[in-house]
Amino acid sequence: MTTQVTFSAAFDAHDTPDHPENADRTAVMVDELSLSPLSADVEMVSPEILPERLLYEVHSAEMIERVKEASVAGSWIDLDTYVSKGDDATARLAAGAVLQLCETVMQGRAQNAYALVRPPGHHASGERSMGFCLFNNAALAAHALSKQGKRVLLFDHDVHHGNGTQSIFYSRRDVMYMSFHLWPHYPGTGSVQEIGEGAGQGYTVNAPLGPGMGDEAVRLLCDEVFVPVARQFKPDIIIVSAGYDSHHSDPLGGLRLTADFFGEMIKSLQGVQPRVVCTLEGGYNLSWIGKCFLSQLGMLVGRPQPVEDQAVGTGNVHPLIVDIKKALSSYWRF
Repeated sequence: MTTQVTFSAAFDAHDTPDHPENADRTAVMVDELSLSPLSADVEMVSPEILPERLLYEVHSAEMIERVKEASVAGSWIDLDTYVSKGDDATARLAAGAVLQLCETVMQGRAQNAYALVRPPGHHASGERSMGFCLFNNAALAAHALSKQGKRVLLFDHDVHHGNGTQSIFYSRRDVMYMSFHLWPHYPGTGSVQEIGEGAGQGYTVNAPLGPGMGDEAVRLLCDEVFVPVARQFKPDIIIVSAGYDSHHSDPLGGLRLTADFFGEMIKSLQGVQPRVVCTLEGGYNLSWIGKCFLSQLGMLVGRPQPVEDQAVGTGNVHPLIVDIKKALSSYWRF
């Protein structure tokens, strides 16, 4: 079984050099991979564009039209979120790449995969592009898989809460959303009490972390909350919204994770379900984003890539764990 990675230079068309989310991000990640022994262990595949009709099953017609209009010449959706010329196609290519890899993994043609795509997606809701994101790549793939009767776990380790992904599945129980993130921080969502509504109650799990929390805090969350709940949910596949801005050196961050810990999280998830597909979200320190990427890719391949990196986390996560268990105790066993 192989690990597939998808990337295309077409993603570089989405670029504003003075914006933190620019084409240099994937450039350094591709360079890191090319210099790594892992390059011989992965199968590189070309991404396939998402059929436009699938966009309308997750996003509103008004939102899609707004992106199309902005893509004619290139403009800004809001103060944070830019659209380059032709970005409607670039964003569909990013979304299509994630779904393509998920289907390949579900069909058994790859064991796991990584979608090295831009623009990112987890802030895009059903009605609004925001937070550097145009369409929600992970959500579009998860929705398509759910139509095939698959149970999908979305695990988000970006420093920013994936408000868009959460909102899309907030009333559903066929797709579970899990996130740890810095609190308080953009976009201001992701409290412990946000656990879903209606049929989806208990299928959203949020861990809002205080500034400075690091590996040990998240390790305890994985051991006591995320993994136990994920095992009971019994996903057919896990999609990871891989945001590396939770690394301790990230300029837009505030958590204290080390590079090696990103791989450790993948190992924990593989213990729940080995079918794991990662899709790139945030991460803006160009000296470290490639190393964090290789940490996760190495775990997917089965060849861990340790890197010298140290950071000391602060704060006590135990009260948060107590609060999360209390909020979810009616739905899951702890």
